[in-house]
Amino acid sequence: MADIANGIAEAARTAFLAGVGAVAFGAEKTTEFVDTLVKKGELTVDQGKDLNRELTQKAKDTVNEAQDAVLRARLATMSPAEREAFADRARQIASDMNAKASEDAGATVDVEVEVEAEDGDAEAAE
Repeated sequence: MADIANGIAEAARTAFLAGVGAVAFGAEKTTEFVDTLVKKGELTVDQGKDLNRELTQKAKDTVNEAQDAVLRARLATMSPAEREAFADRARQIASDMNAKASEDAGATVDVEVEVEAEDGDAEAAE
């Protein structure tokens, strides 16, 4: 039974990755097409930007829906206890990543600068 569930989860994962690749390829080709229309004068630059934004949002929505479907398929193969352990592990990973991001954002760099003053400048500095 576990082999079947793992097979289903792997198939869903593969389908998801193929979908993400297709969306990325489609977004790239769409951007090229919109740029071509702008160059030909069939679209204004602003219309092209708006169209790109709209298409990018649709692509993101499609990827999010696919991610949700893969996650649901994976969770469907788990027992309630396994789902709870998975959720706990996901929360811990998210917490670790948030802590790391906070450390990186708050990191400071100490820099020592030595300044040599000429004799005349030493009196002015005092």
